Formats: sequence, C-alpha cells, structure tokens
Amino acid sequence: MANATLNLSVVEKRSLKQAEAASYSGLPAKHFKTTCPVQPVEMRPGVLLWDKRDLDRWIDAMKEGDAPTERDAILARLK
Repeated sequence: MANATLNLSVVEKRSLKQAEAASYSGLPAKHFKTTCPVQPVEMRPGVLLWDKRDLDRWIDAMKEGDAPTERDAILARLK
C-alpha cells in the first residue's frame, strides 16, 4: 500500500476586511464602523483593513473598563 504525505501551511491573516473584522469582534457588520474605535489601515488607495492586534487591544480594554465609548469614537471621527 502506498503512503502519501500532505504538508499544509496555514498563514493566519493579521489584517481583516471590514466584514471580517466585524465578525472577529462579534459585532454585526452594519454596526461595526460606528461602534469600533479602531482605525483601519489604508494598505493601498481604497483598501481599508483592520489590524487584529488593534482589535484585540480594544476588546481587552473593554474587559478592563478602559475602552473608548461609542460617543468617543464618533467624536474622534469628527476631528
């Protein structure tokens, strides 16, 4: 009987599209941009991606009670 070896390499993405970032954070996609204070990175013109590490820091801060509120996020966008 022949034996076969399968080598798989999975590279975990660090940057997420808006829908992926919403899903990662557990928020509905339609509320993500107004709720999440994490600013996306423009990797190239018109391509906005959210860094998982930034999302993790935001979620961790929420657990500790130090996270910006939705109001803070809105005010930050107005600057």
